[in-house]
Amino acid sequence: MCDYIGLDVSLKETAISVRRDGRRVWRGKCPSDPGAIASVLRRRAPGAKRVVFETGPLSVWFFHALSAEGLPAICIDARHAKAALDMAPNKTDANDADGLSHLAEIGFYREVRVKGYDSMLVRTLVAARRRLVRVSTELSTRSEA
Repeated sequence: MCDYIGLDVSLKETAISVRRDGRRVWRGKCPSDPGAIASVLRRRAPGAKRVVFETGPLSVWFFHALSAEGLPAICIDARHAKAALDMAPNKTDANDADGLSHLAEIGFYREVRVKGYDSMLVRTLVAARRRLVRVSTELSTRSEA
């Protein structure tokens, strides 16, 4: 039994759609917390083969947390998914989750490499340093003028 799951992630709630054998078997929402999503998926989709969601602000956290829960998390390119999802007549979170689960089932998606937490930390530190240098430079040029 292979279940294909689509997640439409937002800050507060995540829309979930589960497909099996070419049809939707369950659709619902839960809080946008990977632990809560994992517990829902264990009940509703015990044979999860792919858990697909789009790139976004929470995608790194979701990818690593869902993978740690033992789920086959796949982050896909949002622009590629948008092109496929825009064909749906009604644009809702639930319909987007349905579309993502369908893309997961047929394999029509472009997977994105998700960076690790270490690279996120380095990128954050480099950005903070860049800001500090810029502010320091601005202050020194103001005091000279």
